[in-house]
Parts: sequence; C-alpha cells; structure tokens
Amino acid sequence: MTAFLSVVLIILFFGILIAIHELGHFIAAKALGVRVNEFSIGMGPALLSREKGETLYSLRAFPIGGFCAMEGEQEDSDDPRSFQSKPAWKRFIILVAGAFMNFVAGLLIILVIFFAAGSPAAPVFTGVMAGAESVLDTGLRPGDQFYTIDGHRIYFQSDAITFLNRAGEDVAVTVLRDGEKVDLGTIHLPYLRLVDETGQTVEKRGVYVGQVQEDTVLTRLRNSWYQAVDYVRLVWISLGDLLTGAVGLRDLSGVIGITAVAGQVGQAGAEAAGAFGALINLLDFTALIAINLAVMNLLPIPALDGGQIFLMIVNGIYRLFTRRNINPKYLGYVNAAGFCCLIALMVLVAISDVTKFIL
Repeated sequence: MTAFLSVVLIILFFGILIAIHELGHFIAAKALGVRVNEFSIGMGPALLSREKGETLYSLRAFPIGGFCAMEGEQEDSDDPRSFQSKPAWKRFIILVAGAFMNFVAGLLIILVIFFAAGSPAAPVFTGVMAGAESVLDTGLRPGDQFYTIDGHRIYFQSDAITFLNRAGEDVAVTVLRDGEKVDLGTIHLPYLRLVDETGQTVEKRGVYVGQVQEDTVLTRLRNSWYQAVDYVRLVWISLGDLLTGAVGLRDLSGVIGITAVAGQVGQAGAEAAGAFGALINLLDFTALIAINLAVMNLLPIPALDGGQIFLMIVNGIYRLFTRRNINPKYLGYVNAAGFCCLIALMVLVAISDVTKFIL
C-alpha cells in the first residue's frame, strides 16, 4: 500500500468519523422530539437530496463530514419542537451523542484490529541489558507485570515504555506477581550508558519490557476496552503537555499533518507486514483520531459541543439566581468569538504543518 493510498484512505475515514458524529446528534434529536431540518452526509454543493417527513436528507460533494441542522439550534424559534425549547437534560444528551458515537466507533475499530491481529504485548518485565544488573536490586523480578508506574495504570507494553520515559530516575512501581499486586514503592531506575544489540552505546534504563499474551475472546474484548481508555488518557496527557508548555504549537497537527502521518503510518505497516500491516496501522490511527475527536469535542470551548454544554450549565446557574435566562444574543457573541478563535487556531496549525515540510 503506497503512502498516497494511505492518505486517501485516512481522508475518507476522517470524513466518515465526522459523519458518524453528526449521525449521533441526529439519532438523539429524533429520539427526543427535536425537529431536524436537514441531515447531510458530506459538505459543499448538494449532489442528491430527498425530503422525507420534516427532514431533508442530502448527499453533498465533499466527503469531509456532514451536519445535522436542528430547528432553533442557532436561531430563535417558536416551534415547540425546537432544540432550545427542550429541557436541559435532553439538550445535554443530544450534544453528548456525537462524541459518544465517535468513542463507540473508535472502540469498534479497535475490536476489529484485536480480533484480526491479536492484542498488544503485555507489560511484563523480562530482563535487563548487560551492564544494568543493578535493576534487579530494586525488587523487580523477571515475570513481573507492571500494574502502575507513578500512579498510572499500565495495560500494555507501550504504556510501560511511555510512562517509564516520562518518569524521573526514581519511579513509583506496583507489579502483578503470581496474580498478586506487589507495591515495590519508589525504586531507582537511572539512565545508564549501555551497549545495545547492534553494538552502539546508548543511554537507557536497561529494562526489557514486553511479552506476547495468550489471547482469548474475553481477553481481546477486555483489551479493546483498555486500548480505548488508553487513547482517552493519551489525549488528556497531550492536552496537559500543551497547557504546561511541555509541547508547543509546532508539535500540534491539523488535517495536513494528520494526512502526512497517515502516509508514514501506512508505509511503515506495509514494510513490516505488507498490505495487511498497512491496513491495520491505518485502522489503529483512525481509532485514535475517533477517540481524539470524542474527547476534544467535549472540551468547554465555544463552538464545540463541550462549549455548548458549558454555556448551558452557566445559563442554568444564572437562571437559578435571577429567574431568567441569559440573553441569547450574548451567548451568540460568545459562540461567534469561540468559532473565530477556533478557525484562527486551525489556520495557525495548518501553516505550522506546511512549514514542517518546507523547512
């Protein structure tokens, strides 16, 4: 599978994920009695459209998402079935439904991957590099499975590597040993100058982690859930790094950066295991994007679903004390300002993506 084909597939997958997001809003709105004026798959000029009941269903030219236009969502409406006329709990469910559908889509993709290719390696400590024998004095024993590292739950080999890389030289570790949890306390795992398998001198902790685990239907189902939870955690960690300054704007990626990474991911999979490996890698990347979309859409940022939920809560608190709602005009100003800021950020990230390729 070529890098070009990988890019085409990830753009298609990305469009499907956005359409699934809007489908979540659509299903919830219909179920809770909100009038939906139009439900569209794709954006841009309409290619096909058909009105059924009160809703116009359309297929548009560009396969990059879709939309669910609910009565009274963006404008005042006297319709008793408008979005704004519904109780807060119904509006909350409708707003959350899009992110929920993205999370479910990501979880289902992970299930497909794990049943097709097996679960990731377990986070089992298997030994040490030559010259790092002092690690065995910390209480770690070959066969121990990392359970937590610095308080973070460890599910797979990749988790152990990630959190060991983020940890200092003193690491709080709990392991599973013969099925029992053993708290090793804070152990000293300094970086050492060691010689790796290729004969090169490297700075590493000298710890080998990773063991193929026995897969059953139940373990694959469980591990699929763990992987989905892991991806949620990865998004939160990335957001935390952004807020603390550990990463900057140049480390962010937009659509351009994502498609570039997709090409690399597909190529790497193809080199390792042919077309099957490329497809598995792309599906895994798509699952990560799906769960990323779910989390990001629930952030309290105006113009996103989470921003709408946040404003709804603020309005509820305001009404509790004043017996009246915030003027919708002001809420519209906040949404418009948030939307402009969001577009500005997307433009900046796109420029950053382009400069990564040029410079």
